[in-house]
Amino acid sequence: MTQRKIQRIMTEGESETDATSLPCQLHGRKIKASVSLDAVSEIFAQLESPSILGGNAAVAKTGRFSLWAADPFDVFEFTANQQDPFDELEAVLRRYSHGTSPPPQWPDGLFAGGWIGHFSYELGRYIERMPRAAVDDLAIPLIRLCFYDRFIAYDHHKDVFWAAALEMPGDSEAPMEKIDQLEQLLKTATDSPVSRPPSASIGDVDFSAAKGNMEPSDYIRSVERIKRYIRDGDVYQVNFSQRFDRAFTGRPIDLFHWQNRFNPSPYAAYIDAGDFQVVSTSPEMFITVRDGLIHTQPIKGTRPRLNTEDHDSQETNRRNREELWASEKERAELNMIVDLERNDIARICEPGTRHVVQPRSIEAFPTVYHAMATVGGTLRRGTRFIDILRAVFPGGSITGAPKIRAMEIIDELEPTARSIYTGSIGFVGLDGTVCLNIAIRTVIITAHKAFVQTGGGIVADSDPKAEWDETITKARALLAGIEAVQESRFKGS
Repeated sequence: MTQRKIQRIMTEGESETDATSLPCQLHGRKIKASVSLDAVSEIFAQLESPSILGGNAAVAKTGRFSLWAADPFDVFEFTANQQDPFDELEAVLRRYSHGTSPPPQWPDGLFAGGWIGHFSYELGRYIERMPRAAVDDLAIPLIRLCFYDRFIAYDHHKDVFWAAALEMPGDSEAPMEKIDQLEQLLKTATDSPVSRPPSASIGDVDFSAAKGNMEPSDYIRSVERIKRYIRDGDVYQVNFSQRFDRAFTGRPIDLFHWQNRFNPSPYAAYIDAGDFQVVSTSPEMFITVRDGLIHTQPIKGTRPRLNTEDHDSQETNRRNREELWASEKERAELNMIVDLERNDIARICEPGTRHVVQPRSIEAFPTVYHAMATVGGTLRRGTRFIDILRAVFPGGSITGAPKIRAMEIIDELEPTARSIYTGSIGFVGLDGTVCLNIAIRTVIITAHKAFVQTGGGIVADSDPKAEWDETITKARALLAGIEAVQESRFKGS
């Protein structure tokens, strides 16, 4: 694929709000290829402004499709010093419109072209009036979306790739030319295997190399303060987090390879914006929108899972799974967030349609068990994407309940802005489909540093020291990959 300058077709003198929408017709070609997903990621990482969603085997259990895109046709960014993200976002999303019908045999639910990118947690300040106590030291855009007119998708259920391109008015390349270039990228990936990432022991992580944004004593005092707020009736639960950073001069895509091998997650993502990169290994879906239906799938409750087949490991896994299922504390926390999410989506759904699609269940992931539930409903006719964001963002599982008061407390007690952490990463399709994750287990890389943030739900009977230990344990799992990549400096072939 030839790299090109990002372009935008606009009439001279035309404003963002009165630009004529460009119709985009989707074309696609099904391709059977024996190529590793890591190799495809490696090839795309070398292009301009790549975005990868999924790219590992865990996707097969959830979204079904992995996506690779690069060399965007258009880029939209909204920063913290701007005024109204939603009017601007609405105008941006109207720049391009969906054509008639998808190509023959196009799989139902597959991304049909559009925008891929992130929404930072602090976007919530524009939905509800929030204080601004936390310092935004990373200065990453609150929204960054790339419009891609070509992409590769992999159907994990059918074991087949799709090369897809949008046909646009005045386009300098025919859609089949774009697809030919994508197919050539797949052929290049077939001949370019990626080196095996080095393993790492989480227990042996050198935590002294990481710097926190608060001292242990500050963290414990903050948890005690949250518990006082709970006793005073201000809030029922607050998701409180802390951030760690360490030097990182390795390749961000190597970290993505590492995570996809040792911690494959269904809503994994890789974003390279030039000045910063994001490696997300999120297991949590924030929202999906498809055929007029919206779903959200909060996670509350985690236990470790050993990924070996010996008897002792299987016995340990059985005990951990049963303990999570039986935990009244974890059950109560999830029920609380389910109620919050039901109330959020009720704002945008047809009356009587919101419901719990899947009650609390325990799902197995490569390294953990999670307790989760699914809430859904039928969107009101005419509901726009910005209406959905205003109603549900950020996700209740990473704020607490009630949401607004929990967010105020988070801003009061967390010293630095969360940025992309606990925001969302994913796509907004031209055909109205949406899939966004909750950006937990997410590493932000900028200025030769890797930033890792971890947290947990604080409730009335939380033990501050145990909560501290939990954040350290979660951080170790991410720092292990950073350390392994940083020290080995392995290179994709």
